[in-house]
Amino acid sequence: MSDLNDLFARNRNWAAEMERSRPGFFTSLLSQQKPRYMWIGCSDSRVPANEIIGLAPGEIFVHRNVANVVVHSDLNALSTIQFAVERLQVKDVMVVGHYGCSGVQAALEGARIGLADNWLRHIQDVRDHHRAMIETAPEHARANILCELNAVEQVLNVAQSTVLQDAWSRGQDVTLHGCVYGLHDGLLQNLHMRITGNDGIESIYREAVAAIGRTPR
Repeated sequence: MSDLNDLFARNRNWAAEMERSRPGFFTSLLSQQKPRYMWIGCSDSRVPANEIIGLAPGEIFVHRNVANVVVHSDLNALSTIQFAVERLQVKDVMVVGHYGCSGVQAALEGARIGLADNWLRHIQDVRDHHRAMIETAPEHARANILCELNAVEQVLNVAQSTVLQDAWSRGQDVTLHGCVYGLHDGLLQNLHMRITGNDGIESIYREAVAAIGRTPR
């Protein structure tokens, strides 16, 4: 039977190094967290939000699930977004997909996994909605295209949620962004899905989708 002794040792080493390099770091974390950013990303262990964008604990509020999906029936995601927007007053909410996403690949193939099939059905809906773009692309590029389309689609879902609709209606300054992360190079790509309020959401969405379709593969 395995134990966690190695992880506890790693934790002690990390904590000691943080205190050496940034004296008082943990004491400062005791105050109320005031992150500027919220990250909605995939649960994939290769995509650690803080490390990717070089932020320390306390600087980004994170929600992760399989394939970074946000649907209006998911009270877990919506509650987390509401807490970030209304309680923490974050300024930027990022939906971040990633190339090489196993959930997206399974949705693209129509693979059967089990209970998770019901979750991946949301991505299959994205696949079906943009079937023409995906099927006319080179086969090697289709999963990447669906990763991008899925991230854009989830930004739209966040924008249309009551949480963001209410925030913008009361004049709160919060911006949504769509991005995709490359496992192969460690870089974030801007999907140009940037929404700052209730106006023009559909046109921003259409332009972002069109840009994906125009990207050389």
